[in-house]
Amino acid sequence: MILLPSPDDTDRLGQLLAQCLTKFRPNVVLQGFNIRLEGNLGAGKTSLTRATLRALGVTGRIKSPTFTLLETYPIDSEIEVFHFDFYRFETPEEFLDAGFRDNFGPGHITFCEWSEKAGECLPPADLTIELEPHDDGRSVQLSASSDLGVNVLSELKKQWPSPVEL
Repeated sequence: MILLPSPDDTDRLGQLLAQCLTKFRPNVVLQGFNIRLEGNLGAGKTSLTRATLRALGVTGRIKSPTFTLLETYPIDSEIEVFHFDFYRFETPEEFLDAGFRDNFGPGHITFCEWSEKAGECLPPADLTIELEPHDDGRSVQLSASSDLGVNVLSELKKQWPSPVEL
């Protein structure tokens, strides 16, 4: 578990996640990278995504996809980031009906909020990030579900400034 006592700490985690994804860029280009963001309203899912996007070079406004369901951010000619929010889904089939499956795969990094609403229709995660309020900040639990996810998580643990229990 990682403790993030301030918003600056959440930003630092997002910056580090971006560095780790960049380190494994060839793998992301070949197979993509899927991130599940779990936590209640206000847990920091969008804040962490915004910090990661900024560190990946996105400029301009970074909006929450709560009402649009999807915000898209081209990083360069080979990588695009898709930020989903499935909070408003009534059934998992809405994921399929919207054609979102095409946004997963080579060259795509996906951040998915409220992924349980898309259920089994959602492709598997490489990395799951669980955020919870903790005192005045938040705590974060990370888990990997693929070889690439394990590599990214291992790199993140090595670079985080204090020991991390995961």
